[in-house]
Amino acid sequence: MPLTRYRFRTDWTLSAPAHRVFAAVVDLGRYPVWWPDVRSVRQVDDDTAELVCRAMLPYALRLRMTRVEEEPHEGRLAVALTGDLEGSLRGRVLECGGGTRLEIAQDVVVRTPLLRTLSAVAHPVFRLNHAAMMRRGLRGLRAVLA
Repeated sequence: MPLTRYRFRTDWTLSAPAHRVFAAVVDLGRYPVWWPDVRSVRQVDDDTAELVCRAMLPYALRLRMTRVEEEPHEGRLAVALTGDLEGSLRGRVLECGGGTRLEIAQDVVVRTPLLRTLSAVAHPVFRLNHAAMMRRGLRGLRAVLA
């Protein structure tokens, strides 16, 4: 796998019911309220939003997310990503015991020249940055759903 490609798998466990988790994760406009690394969201149309994300590193990612799938009764959602990263993000919201498990799968390729160049040496750092962002997202989502 080239160093400019990243595959991430993350599972979040939340105590809220699945329908509330699903509603929160498809409401991109509210991400900056609970996810500190999502700095801004601009709705382009009913299916597309532009996000600016910045975690630990001094670089803001600009992403366009376009809805590909949204099936609340089956707990499935997916978006296509373009911008600084290109690829897909898929989620599955599942009832789990007394709460909910959110499975997140991302498959992306870095598109900006600077990040492509840095990926050769900073690949592990980019992975750590992503992990930190996801931890803060989980913490924020848990708080907003409490």
